[in-house]
Amino acid sequence: QVQLVESGGGLVQAGGSLRLSCAASGRTFSGYTMGWFRQAPGKEREFVAAISWSGASTYAADSVKGRFTISRDNAKNTMDLQMNSLKPEDTAVYFCAARRGVATMRVVDYRTWGQGTQVTVSS
Repeated sequence: QVQLVESGGGLVQAGGSLRLSCAASGRTFSGYTMGWFRQAPGKEREFVAAISWSGASTYAADSVKGRFTISRDNAKNTMDLQMNSLKPEDTAVYFCAARRGVATMRVVDYRTWGQGTQVTVSS
């Protein structure tokens, strides 16, 4: 099973940018579909973006389309989330996750999770 560690979170003003990274170790990273999810205080964890094992297909929640970009580098065993035009409502703990099979938006479909990284956007 792959192990995941997120980094890159922090405090940023509205309209700013952050880049999150997810480093994977263990089993072959390229065999996994990867996703980013987030959880704000008092809310359920929600889908943000996903990327196929090859990187050829990407998916994003409507709330982040046009602002967030997901990418991966299988040679480096990393996945990134470039977040631009950040809004206060983007404030949450961001998690990377992995699953075998096609990309989905459902939390329950992802079996492996990182510990999360906090993103705070001030107004």
